[in-house]
Amino acid sequence: MCDQDSLHDMEEYQKKAGNDLSRRRFGALTAGAAMMAALPRAANALDVTESTVSIKTPDGTASAYLAHPSTGKHPAVLIWPDAFGLRPSFRAMGKRLAESGYTVLVPNPYYRMATPLPEGLNLSADADRAQGIKAMGTLSPQTHVIDARAFTTFLDTVAATDTAKKMGTTGYCMGGPMTMRTAAERPDRIGAAGSFHGGGLVTANPDSPHLLIPKMKAAYLFAIAENDDKNQPDAKTVLKDSMAKAKLPAEIEVYGAMHGWCPPDMPVYNQALAEKAWTRLLATFKTALV
Repeated sequence: MCDQDSLHDMEEYQKKAGNDLSRRRFGALTAGAAMMAALPRAANALDVTESTVSIKTPDGTASAYLAHPSTGKHPAVLIWPDAFGLRPSFRAMGKRLAESGYTVLVPNPYYRMATPLPEGLNLSADADRAQGIKAMGTLSPQTHVIDARAFTTFLDTVAATDTAKKMGTTGYCMGGPMTMRTAAERPDRIGAAGSFHGGGLVTANPDSPHLLIPKMKAAYLFAIAENDDKNQPDAKTVLKDSMAKAKLPAEIEVYGAMHGWCPPDMPVYNQALAEKAWTRLLATFKTALV
């Protein structure tokens, strides 16, 4: 789950493993250039155009990062950030995906907040982690659906989007359930999705994301954190069975890494396994976004 316990796990893991992402280094890594340097550049990376855009939704106006190859039309991808929102690391990941040939939107999920969640939070600090948890509490399954429709609709208005091809979506931490609600809300558009250390994909609640699988038409990559699997060992089986029953392709794997291992600014960032997950995402998109 993406909650205070899993965030505490990050800090404990960092201490035990001697992770060199010290508080000082973490502060330095919040710079956009440093984030891009932390991510290996794709072979044959395309030139990319970047911009900040504003998107009207029924609940207000959301700011978002938009990146796409400088020429041509390309499949669109909506990236849902983790509990700490839109920040340099997610812009860097968005740009990297755009360099691989996609039109990418990374929204600020907290645009409804009167006081925006600040960028550059120190995820090793209790007070900063608490801000992320508090902000996450302002969202709900209903806001996920509202935003999914607004952001996917916006992407289809972007000149660089190839609307003849299916759209993808990815989500990290709290973004995992958002991908599932997006895929269920827009089965006409979402052809592939990736959830990375997603929290709350399978719950006992009537609005559990896994119950939406029959409404989807997307191929899925579920990359599950080791500690999340330990806390909820049956979730992967429920996901596997639900996807099979819906006759949807799914790659479901537990990675030997802690919750939060994919974004390069996280204290538990695991580059080798983050790269494995990234490679599997690109393979999923290549096959399904047609």
